[in-house]
Amino acid sequence: MTVTKDRVVTIAYTLKGDDGSVIDSSSDHGDLEYLHGHRNIVEGLESALDGKSVGETVTTSVEPEQGYGTRNDELVFSVPRSNMPEGDLSPGMQFAAQDANGNQQVVTLVGIQDDTVTLDANHPLAGATLHFDATVQDVRDATGEELEHGHVHGPGHEH
Repeated sequence: MTVTKDRVVTIAYTLKGDDGSVIDSSSDHGDLEYLHGHRNIVEGLESALDGKSVGETVTTSVEPEQGYGTRNDELVFSVPRSNMPEGDLSPGMQFAAQDANGNQQVVTLVGIQDDTVTLDANHPLAGATLHFDATVQDVRDATGEELEHGHVHGPGHEH
């Protein structure tokens, strides 16, 4: 069975940065299972996996436009310190926040001033070229419920 839209695909992968350092790896937390063709993984990796079969390995570099996007300086902003949680703050901390439309997003603390803090709502990997090594471990047809919901169901997945 090959990797095509509406199939559940399981991959083992390693993601590296331009300098060769490992950013993420399935060896740290188990293989990744996703519904192919539903934007559950970055576009560039999904495209590279399309048509592959169990046991095949893909080595690909994904440019920002097909990864986590380019950096947007408009997503770096300051807020009053009083809007942040009590306690010690340090650069690199991440917080859940709501955007102007009420959508939940993660922001990273990038600066601390006397009465304000600077936050960055860009994805931490925005602007980065992503270097993937991925091996297809399994491919199966998705269930009707998975197709309806647009993501994988089963152990370790929310419904």
